[in-house]
Amino acid sequence: AYLALTVAQSAGDAFEVVWRERTLLLLLRSGGLAGAVTVSAILIALPLAWLTVRTDLPGRRIWAVVAALPLVIPSYIGAYAIVSALGPQGLAQDLLGVGSLPSIFGFPGAWYVLTLFTYPLVLLPVYTALRRLDPQLEEAARGMGRSGWAVYRTVVLPQLAPAIGVGGLLVALYVLSDFGAVSILRFDSFTRVIYTAYRSSFDRIGAASLAALLVLMMLALVWLESRARRPGAYHRSGPGSTRPPTLVSLGRWRWPALAPCASVAATALVMPVMTLIYWSLQSVAGDVDWMGVVTAARNSLVAAGLTALVAATCAIPVAVLSVRFPGPFSTLVERLSYVGYALPGIVVALTLVFFGTRVAPGLYQTLAMLVFAFVVLFLPLVVGATRTSLLQVSPRVEEAARSLGRTPFGVLRTVTAPLAASGLLAGAALVFLTAVKELPAALILAPIGFETLAMEIWQATSVGFFERGAVPSLVLLAISAAPLYLLVARE
Repeated sequence: AYLALTVAQSAGDAFEVVWRERTLLLLLRSGGLAGAVTVSAILIALPLAWLTVRTDLPGRRIWAVVAALPLVIPSYIGAYAIVSALGPQGLAQDLLGVGSLPSIFGFPGAWYVLTLFTYPLVLLPVYTALRRLDPQLEEAARGMGRSGWAVYRTVVLPQLAPAIGVGGLLVALYVLSDFGAVSILRFDSFTRVIYTAYRSSFDRIGAASLAALLVLMMLALVWLESRARRPGAYHRSGPGSTRPPTLVSLGRWRWPALAPCASVAATALVMPVMTLIYWSLQSVAGDVDWMGVVTAARNSLVAAGLTALVAATCAIPVAVLSVRFPGPFSTLVERLSYVGYALPGIVVALTLVFFGTRVAPGLYQTLAMLVFAFVVLFLPLVVGATRTSLLQVSPRVEEAARSLGRTPFGVLRTVTAPLAASGLLAGAALVFLTAVKELPAALILAPIGFETLAMEIWQATSVGFFERGAVPSLVLLAISAAPLYLLVARE
């Protein structure tokens, strides 16, 4: 409504902005980046998930946690860490003793950095789906003489299609809405241009027009993903608990298989963390405001925790409606839940500022409005994961419960929700991990005096004091790693 009202005030100017040559270039650049990152993220996530779930990889549970940890690193922190290591006068240039290295800025750098920090969005849904697949189907295929690769291609991959589709969609929407990484890497995408226009009071119409075009681009992506879904049953062949599949023996490749896991972890996790440690060591002794860090950590926990709880509660009826009652209405409800995720946080925040100042002034700059903004932005993370788990729950189990006299709500509470709990928890964890590092919405909507870790980090790094943002960054990483470990490493 906010975008529509703003654009409607000057439809002629908005039309001119949309049909500019630069706007077409922005469309191609943003779409190309989203597509490239999505494909790269899937190509990284699939083998990592298979190695850590289905093989006898040494320390596979630890590697499963390590592989997912890059998700907790804010894109702007990760981008700066990569630039400081691979950019001009960076650590790599000094270590190699060369005069220059290929430029990390522009499309190559944005593609590289965003891939490193978004592939866990595919990894976690695929990891959850792999654990819940019925091993009887694979055993039957192998019993018919199929090779291991043939079983993976014809049996496993088709069953993983919903998880891959959801994860790929989330990656694409994340890339379209990212601001920090593309700004640091000097790549002109929609979000960077919109942010620049919003900061200028002279081009609000242009910014709103570009934001509206971004919404249409997001809707097109969601529509394409829904059209690509293949109809079919993805649930187990019968009721009861899932029997763990027999692990694939890697044989002589058991230890060499650690190489891809280690290389991804070194680039996406070790390099940024070591950079943060380096910044911390550069800090002047006693210059860290420990009380401020503790307060920011507490505020981040409260905001992200409430967001995860509210989002998980809202996701259950949306996912149940989509899976158990397919139709135009349920499809519309599910698609609408994805709207906020593709929008830049600053657009959602300014929309709520418009709403708060004109409609509900009592909610403006309150924790409730901040949490609501986070839920709007990140609800698809838990809806997609919950939907994937529900697809693997046999409808016959619910029918049996109803035949025993259970009410629909009773079936949902005692049968459906527990069986789909793994996906629900995975989605809630993704919401928490994403909300705890959200920056633009927090900067605009946070109550006065309510500082989060993301805000502390940005305030330090935006003015070049990267060492001051190191300690809050390490605290944010530690806070995010704990629930992620409980999610991925549990039986």
